Amino acid sequence: MLKIVKTSIIIAASTLAFSNAAQADGINDALANICTIVQADDKGELRKKMRSVQSDYRLKLRDYYAGVSCNGQSLIRTAVTSNAVEVGTLLVKKMPSKDLQAPEADGKTLQAWIAEQGLQDSPISAELNGRI
Repeated sequence: MLKIVKTSIIIAASTLAFSNAAQADGINDALANICTIVQADDKGELRKKMRSVQSDYRLKLRDYYAGVSCNGQSLIRTAVTSNAVEVGTLLVKKMPSKDLQAPEADGKTLQAWIAEQGLQDSPISAELNGRI
């Protein structure tokens, strides 16, 4: 009897571990071309991508934003440097304002990074300042 319980627990644990790994791979696959979409300023495609990730994995933008990096930059920074105004303003609108004020991976906030790069005239910067 004890042997059956142990075996059942081992099978359940291994199934759960495999399931979580498979879901992580699925999310990575779903977000694979998001950087290209941002750089191309394709707002419609970005909306579609965000909707599919939300419906398939129950994740909103704020849940995966920090985990996505485009050549070492966040999605909003990529939009600013690519002059992807439509996508950049959408991303700023979809992110919670407290997350927009938080330091990113390099320790700088979006506002500080934009000022450092001399991109204060960007429409995305104006949208960001309006949200904060």
